[in-house]
Parts: sequence; C-alpha cells; structure tokens
Amino acid sequence: MSFPALVEPAPELTIDEVRRYSRHLIIPDVGMTGQKRLKNAKVLVIGAGGLGSPALLYLAAAGVGTLGIAEFDEVDESNLQRQIIHTQSDIGKSKAVSAKESIAEANPYVEVVLHEERLDNDNVMQVFEGYDLIVDGTDNFATRYMVNDAAYFLGIPYVWGSIYRFDGQASVFWPQAELEDGTSAEAPCYRCLYPEPPPPGMVPSCAEGGVLGVLCAAIGSIQVNEAIKVLTGIGDPAVGKLVIYDALELEWRKLKVRKDPNCALCGENPTVTGLIDYDAFCGAISEEAADAAAGSTISVTQLEHMLKEREEGSRDFVLVDVREPNEYEINRIPGSVLIPKGDFLNGSALEQLPSDKQVVMHCKSGVRSAETLAIVKGAGYSDAVHVGGGVVAWVNQIDPSQPSY
Repeated sequence: MSFPALVEPAPELTIDEVRRYSRHLIIPDVGMTGQKRLKNAKVLVIGAGGLGSPALLYLAAAGVGTLGIAEFDEVDESNLQRQIIHTQSDIGKSKAVSAKESIAEANPYVEVVLHEERLDNDNVMQVFEGYDLIVDGTDNFATRYMVNDAAYFLGIPYVWGSIYRFDGQASVFWPQAELEDGTSAEAPCYRCLYPEPPPPGMVPSCAEGGVLGVLCAAIGSIQVNEAIKVLTGIGDPAVGKLVIYDALELEWRKLKVRKDPNCALCGENPTVTGLIDYDAFCGAISEEAADAAAGSTISVTQLEHMLKEREEGSRDFVLVDVREPNEYEINRIPGSVLIPKGDFLNGSALEQLPSDKQVVMHCKSGVRSAETLAIVKGAGYSDAVHVGGGVVAWVNQIDPSQPSY
C-alpha cells in the first residue's frame, strides 16, 4: 500500500547537511525532498534501552530534525551488552542524558528533547503532543497498551518492536492512516493484534528471560526503517503487517494483521474511550499469586535471620530457588536448592518438597516465586512463604560481593 508522506519538507538543507546526507540524496526515492522531510520531522523514542539505543542512533544519523527521548532510568553495567548508545563511563548516569550526549557526537544537527519521567496516565498525552511519530522501545505490556491508546487518541503513528531471547517482532500501528487516494487504509492498532495481555507471569521480561544483544540492533533498525518510510512517504511500510525474526534460524516472516472490527479501541463500538488502569489491565502477577503472597512475603533481612537460625539448629525449612539453572550459576542465596518454576507448573516439583518442613521460595525479583507460591499453597503447604525482591534484593542488601544481572 502507498501512503502519503507524514511530514512536510523543511525549507532547505544547509551545505553541511547536504554533505552529511549525500548518500540519502542520491537515492531517487529519498532525494532532497525526502531528506527535508526528515529534517522537519519530530520523533519520540520511548526508552533508551535495547531497542531505543539503535533506534536513536540511526534516527539521528538519518537526519531526523527533532528527537524526543522518554526515559527515566539510569545506566547499569548489565545494560552495556546491548544498549549500544551507552558506554562504560556512562554507568550511573541518566540514560536520557547519556543518549543525548551520544546523539550530539553522532549528529550535532539534531535537536534532542528529554522527557526524564516515567510515562503514566497523567503525563503521556502531554508528552506525545507535538510529535509526528512514536517509536516504542519499552519492554512491558502495560506501557505498550498505554502507548498504543495514547497514540491512537492523538492520531500519531506508532512504530512498535518487541524482543525476547532470540526472537523479535515489529509493526506499524496507525488506525487513522489514509492511502494516497484519500481512502482509509483500514489499518489495525496494537489491540487488534493483541486484544488481551498474556496471563501474568506467562511471558518473562528480558530482565528475567534474557535477550541476545545483537537482536536489539536487528529489530531497532527495522523500526527506524519503517519510521523513515512513514515520515517520507516512500515504500510500503509495515502498516497491517507483523514482521517476525528468528535469529537462531535466521528466518524472517511477514504476516498480515487485519483491523479488528470488534477492537475495544479502534473498532466499530469501542469500549476503551480514554486511558485506563494499565497495571490492573495487564497485572504484574496473577490474582492467585497476589492472594498467596499477601501475608506470606518475607524480606531478605528476615531470610538472613532465618538462615542463621537454621545453622544453629533452632529452625528448619527448605529454601527453594525457582529460577533457571543458568541463572543459578550467576549468583545464589547460600543454602538454597534449585527447582525451576517449570517443574512447579508441570507438577513434578511437589514430589521434591519435604512434607515436614516449611517451604521458603525465591526467584530473581519475586514475581516467579509468588506464582509458584500459589501452586505450593494450593498443594497444602499453608505455611509456605516467598522472598520479596528475590536474589536481587539479597545481593543489594545482604551480599554485595555477588554479581547482579
């Protein structure tokens, strides 16, 4: 499908800009007019992490005139495996500031606007206003649904990407898109593809499941490619298409995504007519896990005391680590035994639990252990508890000599 250019051309390019963008200018499809459109474009990138890093660098290199960065986090050493816009000297620095400094080195002709705040219902519409296009580099479902809805209400195209381990996806969501002839493109939104979020705890985040660093570059560059096409009106952007990449098999697939007439947001009878409670809609953990954890969550300080009592013989319990074996190799709480969450889901873990001892469970941050706690309590271990904050809290508060991840 052919779409009109999203942005009008800037009045002119300077001599320096002509030199810089000459390889664009000699492409007939881009040319002087296309480059002027990029100069006049205002693009907001949400997140300066795995996807945001390559997206920001390539958007800046391409000559997008104004780049907004919505990011509230700080650079951590574990980011550097994939977040290539940051370097060793940036550790501890604001990611937004670090990204701005890298962009200034890459292209001083780009204006960078920082939004150093967590996006929420109170500020997302105000932050988005004035931008031509949104590039989403977030890693959680609640924010994706909020971004999709806010972009829809403002009529802004939304370039989405997602990564996990070796798999990536990308698409352009633009329900208000019109074709060159002025007719509706009948394009879908994110909710047309994913009407409901996955069950809480079903899909681990990159922080829990991991991601191949270079996968970020593959999907981030696809997002920039699509952004350039939409901004300049060239090619056939991924509107109504889902691009899927399997890095292990080196396999690309492209699926058609149709507009859902029953979509809660952009359908014929919408039920989502304003921003909603996205945390409640997506749920960090299931209701069963939340109920199980209520009154059955201990701190790492309490666990440390319990472990000392176990050493002294005045207390007995089994400490179960429900992470994966590769995580257990990175760090661990002394005295724990490894029984991965998957064994609880298939029921085999219950055979390994003693019936005469209290069961204490932990994971990386407390999400997986809360989910498994619900299973254990349902099996009759009424005094079972889990450790809030998991091994991350243990390393930060009790044993900083261990590595974190």
